[in-house]
Amino acid sequence: MAPVTDEQVEAVRALVAAIPSGRVVTYGDIAAAAGLSSARTVGWIMRTDSADLPWYRVIAASGRPAPHLAARQLELLRTEGVLAVDGRVPLRVYRHRLEI
Repeated sequence: MAPVTDEQVEAVRALVAAIPSGRVVTYGDIAAAAGLSSARTVGWIMRTDSADLPWYRVIAASGRPAPHLAARQLELLRTEGVLAVDGRVPLRVYRHRLEI
């Protein structure tokens, strides 16, 4: 992975902070909006610098949460009215379109 700049980290953080309650975005959505080449870069940033953000509103393009976070992530989303079906968030219903 190419080195991540402070500006890229801040762009990702700002985008995640702006996701409204009751909505989700994908890692790829954030990558595109932040001008990053890979959703994996967003995942790395989220893993290292998102404790103070609504991290649970960022989900894989499949609509499935990360296996090690699934129970916690789906519970936090449920408290905001985002209901999963068979462990998957229906993106057609809950996906937020980021302003690019």
